[in-house]
Amino acid sequence: MKHIFIINPNAGHGTIGKELEEKLTGTDFDWKLYTTSEPGDAGRFIREWCDSHPETVRFYACGGDGTLHEVANAVYGYPQASISCYPVGSGNDFVKYYGDKSRFLDPVALCSAPEAPIDLIRVNDRYAINACHFGLDSCVAGVMNRIRHKKFIGGKRAYVFSVIYSFFKGMRHYATIYADGELISDGAFLLCTATNGTHVGGSYRCAPRSSNRDGLLEVCLVRPVSRLKFLTFMKKYKEGTHLDDPAMQRFIVYRRCKSLQVSAPDGFSISLDGEVQTLSNFTAEAVSSAIRFAVPEKNSLQNE
Repeated sequence: MKHIFIINPNAGHGTIGKELEEKLTGTDFDWKLYTTSEPGDAGRFIREWCDSHPETVRFYACGGDGTLHEVANAVYGYPQASISCYPVGSGNDFVKYYGDKSRFLDPVALCSAPEAPIDLIRVNDRYAINACHFGLDSCVAGVMNRIRHKKFIGGKRAYVFSVIYSFFKGMRHYATIYADGELISDGAFLLCTATNGTHVGGSYRCAPRSSNRDGLLEVCLVRPVSRLKFLTFMKKYKEGTHLDDPAMQRFIVYRRCKSLQVSAPDGFSISLDGEVQTLSNFTAEAVSSAIRFAVPEKNSLQNE
């Protein structure tokens, strides 16, 4: 198998390539490093490689969730290709499904890792590996994209500052939403997540019951709440206890479904793995066993 590490030069303090080379040199793996030059370059490189190389290959997204999003989209449809990741971004939401991100930070273990099919979320011609979310969450993601590289409010602080901004500017959103044909909202709501993974925003466990291999979306819609109630909700949302808390149930609509149909006003924003786009009418659909994802085995030093 060919192992190709797709490196985002803006992640990991610019040292990813050197770290990988030091750890992989001398191993028996057939490996290659590719550093991207601009947004979209990873997808172009992967598609060109797969079009001209029919042999088995695994691509590793070396960066954050945006890099993983691009790699997953490019690999979809190529049966000879699988993916994994070397998580050195600011959030690394998707790998939290599997526990501690340190599980993915040994490139030798990555190259040896077994792979299994996982689902993707299709929205029009794009695919999310972790989450499609909108309302407060897309407001937060949009702000994050603008401030993530700022000196004092960027990086790991970006999500907190984005939530604070959205606390004042993004508390009510409007859409008609159906889950497998069942109307679950026809008016104002706070946020809605349709997930494959378990976390968004770096540390918020939005979908604690999610499975990325069941062919279903994990949907959680939260109705409008007061700002005081919002503060309580966000604490439980971060802990992943919001679905089991009786005090939260009157604010939450929870479903597992194959597809989510959304009709919203012009200018409506959604987030796919943190990548924000504007769509007023769309369907988010679970694509079962869409790609293969490699996960290293746990060792005694890694968290459960």
